[in-house]
Amino acid sequence: MKFTFLNAMLLTAMAGIATGAQAADYRKNPFTLTYEGAITENVQGKVNIHPVKYDLHGIQIAANVYTPANYDAAKKYPAVVVAHPNGGVKEQVAGLYAQRLAEHGYITITADAAYQGASGGMPRSVDKPANRIEDIHGMADYLSQYPGVDVGRIGLLGICGGGGYSLKAAQTDKRFKALATLSMFDSGRVRRNGFQDSQLATVQQRLKQASDARAKEAASGEITYTGDAKLTDEQIAKLPFDLYRQGFEYYGKTHAHPNSTFRYTMSSLLDLMNFDAESNMDLINQPLLMMAGTKADSLYMTESAFKKATGTKNKELFLIEGATHIETYWVPRYVDQAMKKLDSFYDKNI
Repeated sequence: MKFTFLNAMLLTAMAGIATGAQAADYRKNPFTLTYEGAITENVQGKVNIHPVKYDLHGIQIAANVYTPANYDAAKKYPAVVVAHPNGGVKEQVAGLYAQRLAEHGYITITADAAYQGASGGMPRSVDKPANRIEDIHGMADYLSQYPGVDVGRIGLLGICGGGGYSLKAAQTDKRFKALATLSMFDSGRVRRNGFQDSQLATVQQRLKQASDARAKEAASGEITYTGDAKLTDEQIAKLPFDLYRQGFEYYGKTHAHPNSTFRYTMSSLLDLMNFDAESNMDLINQPLLMMAGTKADSLYMTESAFKKATGTKNKELFLIEGATHIETYWVPRYVDQAMKKLDSFYDKNI
């Protein structure tokens, strides 16, 4: 199997969904939201969505802020930052959970990562952990200045790859009073070892490819991309993990968005392959909730990181019975379970 093809599958692994999913058509939604039940207009007295842009170290970030029903800027509300999966954008699963949290009374924000989606940054599709972590800090910066936000009551939710980066962000950023992850995906571990440690034999070869790509960028400015595989239904059906199969379905079909892409710069691997979301887990002293499906083939990453979270006594591993990784993104009964747990968790801790 070619490395570029496998890399495409690995990135897909950080997102996801299953065949037959029902979703909103982004082309028919004024905010280009893809999830079922998405806001189609702002109505007084209901949850509203506010597209915003702000500067983060010279890069313009595109974000959506959701405000609760009967929002009053003169009052104070708890708030939650929501970090999207790798390859995903704010209009997909991150938007779904941000909207649902707003329905419960929180002001929420979800933003496209720098260099990705509708956010700025060149070259496009740079995918470096330091950037993704800084994106999370940046969302907290913006949300802290938003009218009505109680800066002493900000939580963080990271989904898939955004979950791994949220672990790192919360280790040092104590503005986050509580941290939750859903279907956490350690991007560095998978880029380095392969999904379920399936590429250990080719680590050095892939590092050489990344190094060569960096050298070409420096010498000529030419960018090498990986993760561009276009698969047929037959090829998708033969992929080795649910995460790959359902990921292609979710991002390529049922919840597709034009700003969502699996591609990333090959040189990003220089930063990704020595990243470890699980390192320094003892620095997390905030309340911690980690959620994953019992049938998720990515569950091993959540379980491993959870064991290392020795710095907090207020922690819980919540398993969603019967759910795969991608099904936690959209299947109503699984989303409802996750939301019930999140509402209770944040109500108690922020």
